[in-house]
Amino acid sequence: MTAQTARPSPTANPPVARKDISFSHPSEQEFARVLDFYDIEWRYEPTTFPLEWDEDGIVTVAFSPDFYLVQQDLYIELTTLRSRLMRIKHQKIRRLQELYPDVRIRLWNRSDFERFLERLGMADRSHELIGKEAVNNHGA
Repeated sequence: MTAQTARPSPTANPPVARKDISFSHPSEQEFARVLDFYDIEWRYEPTTFPLEWDEDGIVTVAFSPDFYLVQQDLYIELTTLRSRLMRIKHQKIRRLQELYPDVRIRLWNRSDFERFLERLGMADRSHELIGKEAVNNHGA
């Protein structure tokens, strides 16, 4: 990509009807239910942000945060499955904030989600919603 060529812009992903969303993890599905319960307008993976691209402008690394909270103008990325993914997610979020400084984003890890469940009185369901066990039991 030449110096005069603009970097790729974020891409709006096509909207998906709530009933057609295929969440990656049960924690995402539960988070969406809580947002719905509190009537918080949200979108699931609505935007893809290019983070790296080659000299021809072809995107080589991109990031689509899990949720966008519309009124709060805030993206939320949930990573409750594998703690080793946190390093990679932190790197992507740092890069996203370098390239798109006006984008507000928060990374929620397993502990953040557990605290969230505790505040809602749902701590007893954490085994169903967090980690590998949740994925193995999802839909069972």
